[in-house]
Amino acid sequence: MRKTSREPRGAQLRRKGNSTGRLDQAYARYLRIALKLPGTEESTSYGTPAVKVKGKLLSRWRTEAEGALALRCDFVDRQILLQADPATFFLTDHYRDYPFILVKLERIHEAAFADVVLRAWRAVAPQKLITAYDHANAPQPR
Repeated sequence: MRKTSREPRGAQLRRKGNSTGRLDQAYARYLRIALKLPGTEESTSYGTPAVKVKGKLLSRWRTEAEGALALRCDFVDRQILLQADPATFFLTDHYRDYPFILVKLERIHEAAFADVVLRAWRAVAPQKLITAYDHANAPQPR
């Protein structure tokens, strides 16, 4: 049996033909936000870089055609995001029946990005992690 090892996300993105570096930077920005959340880890899904929370898919880098991030999103939030910023958020027919939204990382505003990622994490994370996160980030009385 041959042993295989996962290559780093940057190498995967470069291998897929992303020579500009702009998308590499955008994905790295996403990872800085996502990997700060409890239980998150870099992984792969269908041969592309992904982030999982305790083994559940949070996001997957879509390199096939559109070069966007497939991010977990409930259907109500998804509809709101699609209407609020269609230049940043979109769907393909493949994702229409799944709780995901596609995000053009180079277009999303920093303030909205962290909120969208946190909401996605909350949809995937076990309740125990969410409770611990909320407790650790609760406003302190003065």
